Formats: sequence, C-alpha cells, structure tokens
Amino acid sequence: MTRAHGNGSLTFARFAYPPNELGYCGPDAAGELLERIAADIASGAATDDRGLRRLAAEFEGAWPYLTLLAGTAGVDDPLDPAVVEAYWIGSPLLDRVRSADLGRTVEDGFRRRGPRAWTGVAATIGPGAVPHHSYHVFCVSPWVGLLRGGLVDAPLEVLDRCRIRWAVVDSVHGDTAVVIGPTLAWTAGRLQLGPGCPDVVRLWRDGRGLVDAVRPGLHVAVHWDWICDRLTPARQRQLERWTRQSLAVANGTPTAARLG
Repeated sequence: MTRAHGNGSLTFARFAYPPNELGYCGPDAAGELLERIAADIASGAATDDRGLRRLAAEFEGAWPYLTLLAGTAGVDDPLDPAVVEAYWIGSPLLDRVRSADLGRTVEDGFRRRGPRAWTGVAATIGPGAVPHHSYHVFCVSPWVGLLRGGLVDAPLEVLDRCRIRWAVVDSVHGDTAVVIGPTLAWTAGRLQLGPGCPDVVRLWRDGRGLVDAVRPGLHVAVHWDWICDRLTPARQRQLERWTRQSLAVANGTPTAARLG
C-alpha cells in the first residue's frame, strides 16, 4: 500500500480533541490542540502540521493501534490518512489485521492494568476483533465490565459518548447543534443500538471548531460532545459496520457481525 494523500494528523486531531478536552487521554494541551486544528481548517492545509503530529504521538491509548495498522498497511507512518481513517471510521484495511498481531498490541499496551482486567480483555481477542476505536471502547475499556457488574446508567452514558457516533444535523443554534442518531442501550445483558434520539453537541469554543459549514441535513461523526467530521454515505456505512462488529465482539457473537 502506498501512502495516502491528505492530512492525517488533522483528521486524527479532530477525533482526539473531544476526550482530550475532558482530560481523558492525550497531553495536557487541549487549548493548543484546538488552536492548531482551527488554523489548519481555516488555511485549508493539505499537509501535516508538525505540531499536531507531536501532540498526536502523546495519545497513548490510540497510538499502538495506529502503529499496528500502519504496519499492516505497509507504511511507516501511524498518521498516514488511510491508517487514521481505519482507526476512527473504519475501512477494509481492518480486515487485513491478524488476531495474533492485535493480541500482542493490546497485551503490550494494556495488560499492566492487572490480571483480572486483562482476563476480560483477552477473551475478546479473536474472530471479529480489529483495531478500530469502537473495539477499544467496548472491549478494552472497563465500562462494559461495570455494566455486567450491575452499574448501568453512568457506564452506558460513557460508552455511548466515547464511541464515534453517526448522526444527522437537525438544527444549528450558535455554538451548538442538535443532531439525531442512534444511542446505546443495555438490554438483557447485551449492548445494542437503540432508536435515534436528539442530542445537543458543540460546534465552536471561543470561535474555534472541528468542522466548518455545519448545516441541517448534514451527516456527521460525533465524539463526546463535538461534531468531528462530515460523513459521506460510504464513510457512514464503514462506521456502522465496524461499530456493530465491535458490539458483537463485546457481546460474544463476533461471527454474527461479519454476516451483517
């Protein structure tokens, strides 16, 4: 695979900023991150920002998956646009990742959390498991374990907001927008996608945003409380496919997802 064209560091940063702003992952530099994103969008930058590259490498949760995907793709850049797209949205590149390689990546990066936590993660490494962000959310993070332990409301909300969601913009109101998309539900001990619900999300902070020209009817990707990117029909199909596959892995039925 040859290096894809585009601004991989900008795409990565768009999706990485929302949890970084909340202090969940990455460097303590949310202000700089947003400033650089907004500057690249305003200038129409087609090439990588070295500052964004430096900040991206400090996202310890995502970087091992990006490195694995880059190796699978035969490129030496974890921020290659095709690699970033596969991790956040999804692409056929994920089908090429071997379970053994994913297992080593997850073990090297996350086994230190302790034997009990690792046992649950290890059980998800197999058919259907791929280095997509949704796999990390549903299978590596501790939240599904808390659901199974009887805590529902708070863990379910975190899982729903941490995954990359697809939605349609319903209306725009200054710095915010109302979007409508499916939400997660915990039903009979399984994670499922429920009906579409309205949600208020952010477009701008102090005059800076992650996506410009947002309007009603636009299909978008949402992470935590921010619209991160536009979705073409093809990109939305990929995001839906890999999210459903990771849900199936978390629920213990990976084969069913591949048949969808």
